Amino acid sequence: MRAVEIRKFGAPEGLAVIDLPSPVPAAGEVLIGVEAIGVGGVDTVVRSGVLAGFGFQEGFIPGNEVAGTVTAVGDDVDPSWVGRRVWAFTGEGGGYVEQTALPVDKVVPLPENLPADAAVALGTSGMVAHFALARARFAAGESVLVRGAAGSIGIMTVQLAAAGGASAVAVTTSSAERGERLRGLGATHVLDRSGEGDGPAGYDVIIDIVSGVDMPSFFDRLAPNGRLVTVGVIAGMPPADFGAKLLARFRESLSVAAFSADSIPEPDRRAVTAAQFDAAAHGELRAVVHELLPLEKAVSAHRKMDDGEVFGRIVLTP
Repeated sequence: MRAVEIRKFGAPEGLAVIDLPSPVPAAGEVLIGVEAIGVGGVDTVVRSGVLAGFGFQEGFIPGNEVAGTVTAVGDDVDPSWVGRRVWAFTGEGGGYVEQTALPVDKVVPLPENLPADAAVALGTSGMVAHFALARARFAAGESVLVRGAAGSIGIMTVQLAAAGGASAVAVTTSSAERGERLRGLGATHVLDRSGEGDGPAGYDVIIDIVSGVDMPSFFDRLAPNGRLVTVGVIAGMPPADFGAKLLARFRESLSVAAFSADSIPEPDRRAVTAAQFDAAAHGELRAVVHELLPLEKAVSAHRKMDDGEVFGRIVLTP
């Protein structure tokens, strides 16, 4: 089968298509014929080499979610899984492939009317957005700012905050056109990338997908007792001394947290994802697919991500 690996950290051109033996499902696993692969911000960060110190090495296969059809099962797996359409979380990587063998407990069946590309646009993004808002202790009637809202996690956070009864859902984005699209998904205020614009004076919750050197400036956007949760580092790591900015407002009891879905038990992740798939199948959540590209166009997909061209999620199709 074909796969895409990170041959060299750095630019998108460091990605390369390779041939690998087709996997064989072990006991407790299903074999999935992959039909859609989600291209996430974390994939581009890993490819850049920023996370090399966290154990990622060249030769790594990116991609943490796929959707497709189960074609075979290993021992101890109900054979009725064969032929079922499913979504699966592959873990830290391994998703840019034509076939994958995964434990059956990482697989979520898809509703009949939910396409594979919509599943990978919703899957990890919706689950991360759900638990990030929970980590921020978001409650109805509170105001929310989504920093970097045009990506798939941001789009899902906007929808979930609006559906959860937020008093305001503000977004940072790069253009008026994107802002209008986000308004159609539930945003009430559109700000520029620095957070400037017509919006509440302070926010109870900020979900930050961007991070980078400008992250501490958003502490000034928090209301007293406000909570900022960072779920990504697509602009790189924050400055090492960002805590000093936070402590300068000590008397307002602000808090900052990092969130990774790795900290959530697998059954809880699956339950949320299954519920969101059902909501999408009933028109209660919207999947936003920016573009479908063949697997061999992974370099192009990453280049578009790096250039900030993507609204929603690019999906690779083997």
